[in-house]
Order: sequence, then structure tokens, then C-alpha cells
Amino acid sequence: MALSLPYGGETGDARDPMTFDTLLALILFAFTTSITPGPNNMMLFASGVNFGFRRTIPHMLGIGAGFFTLLIGVGLGLGAVLHAYPPLFLALKIAGGLYLLTIAWKIGMSRTLGEGKTAGQPMSFAGAAAFQWVNPKAWVMAVTGMAVYADEVDYLHSVLLIGLVFAAVNLPSVSTWAGFGSALRNWLSVPVRLKWFNITMGVLLVFSLWPMMR
Repeated sequence: MALSLPYGGETGDARDPMTFDTLLALILFAFTTSITPGPNNMMLFASGVNFGFRRTIPHMLGIGAGFFTLLIGVGLGLGAVLHAYPPLFLALKIAGGLYLLTIAWKIGMSRTLGEGKTAGQPMSFAGAAAFQWVNPKAWVMAVTGMAVYADEVDYLHSVLLIGLVFAAVNLPSVSTWAGFGSALRNWLSVPVRLKWFNITMGVLLVFSLWPMMR
């Protein structure tokens, strides 16, 4: 997927400061991209089933923190670096894809619900935060958000505003997926149901990556 960046525009025209309508559009963009299926939400859904909502909270918070730092980084120039060196973005996509395949395999092979420390561990806060930096969907969301909504009149403040909007919208959005998984936990306590659920989630996690890898 090609990058579209807010750097080096040909006309040089400054945008108007962010209006209320633009802010509403940004909130809608943040909500739809945060709550629609993708690698993060597929993993949270599976984690909710296998570990429960409470044990998945660090994973959810890590996603929010990691994506916030990614957004700010893109706004402050990392997006321009990737635009100047496309092989670097390709390397990130490959690294993220390989990591997701590993996670998909682990989910697909899981056969028991995690009740205690000996029954497997959900993704940690640090692991979820670090994953955002190799998550192709996260990069596309960050770059698109900055390209469309950052204004050139008050650029630094708009970058921070975009980050704060995503932070406010992201947690309740991703929590929904963990909550759905947790709600199915009792029904999926039957081993054969859990087996096929985890296999299905592993496959869906792989397919959720495909549009970002083209």
C-alpha cells in the first residue's frame, strides 16, 4: 500500500485552522478506523475469550499508548522519512507480517482457557505498545490521519490534537472487542468450541493483515 503524506505539497497553500466540522470528521475517522476489524481487534477478541477482560486490559492500554506515540512520531517527521525511503516501510511491513503470523499460529494452536499464570499469558502493555510500530494498519492510519487532518497554520498543535482524539476514541473502541470475547468465554469453555474458535481467529488474523501488505 502506497503512503500518502502531508509533506512537500506542490502548491504550498496553507490550510485553514481546524474547524468544528473538521474535528467531527477526525473523530469519525478515528472511531471507524479504531473499531473496524484489524490485527489489534482480532487479537483483543481472542484475548478476551482466552484470558478474560481484566487480564486483557494491559494489552488494550498498550495499543492506545503505542499508537499515540506512533501518531506523534509520524506527525513530527517519521512519515516523511518513510516517504523518502520506501524500502524502510516495506521492511516494517514484512517485520509486522512475520510477527503477526507468529501470533496467529499461537492463537490457532491454543486449546485451553488461560485461568492463571501457568495457563499462558496475554500480551503485555509493553508488547502491545511496541507492536504498533510494526503494525501496517497502524502506520496507514497514522499517516492518513496526519495527511488529511493536520493543518499547516498551527501544525504542532494539530498533531497533538490528532493524537489526543485518537487516544480518547481508541480505548473504548478496542475495549468493545475484548468485551465481546469475554462475553463468549463461558460458551467457549467447551474444548472443541474453543479449538475451532482459536483456529478461526488465527486465520482471520492472517486475513486482516492482507489488505495492508499489498
